[in-house]
Amino acid sequence: MTLYTALTSPVGDLLLVGTESDQASGGLALASLSMPQQRGAPTIAPQWRRAEEPFTEAARQIAEYFAGERRAFTLTLRTRGTDFQQRVWGALESIPYGTTVSYGQLASRIGADRRDVRAVGTAVGANPLLLVRPCHRVIGADGALRGFAAGLPRKEFLLRHEGALAPTLDLETAPAATGGNRG
Repeated sequence: MTLYTALTSPVGDLLLVGTESDQASGGLALASLSMPQQRGAPTIAPQWRRAEEPFTEAARQIAEYFAGERRAFTLTLRTRGTDFQQRVWGALESIPYGTTVSYGQLASRIGADRRDVRAVGTAVGANPLLLVRPCHRVIGADGALRGFAAGLPRKEFLLRHEGALAPTLDLETAPAATGGNRG
């Protein structure tokens, strides 16, 4: 049976979808984690059942991540994809917290030819487990943020949260300078 729940997070409400599994701790294998307005995100189907309890561990780990207390997820995952997608998604899981790699570097990690970088990018974009499988850590070879199914502002937020990008000063909400340095 397919189960789902929603969690509030700093990047908007997250939709978690899972399947019952005797092999998974808590009896649930996570199949999808999506963000608002995400390209290709699943929509809740009538036959799915909303359930909070089976997602308790996933919710705890996600809350720890956003609190800065967790750097890697240890959840049972069950996603469907081609062999190539599975290889790319496995490589995503090996990108350390607070670091980034280029699409070309990711292609190299799975033994793909440089000509396959576009295919790697497509597989990254099809990742059904945003955040848990850290596709936000993949950037352009020039260091630019490229592609994120939930939008570049969320990708930037996640990378800043992890310290992979320097924080920025929000000049609209920053206190006005008073007096200046006169010394």
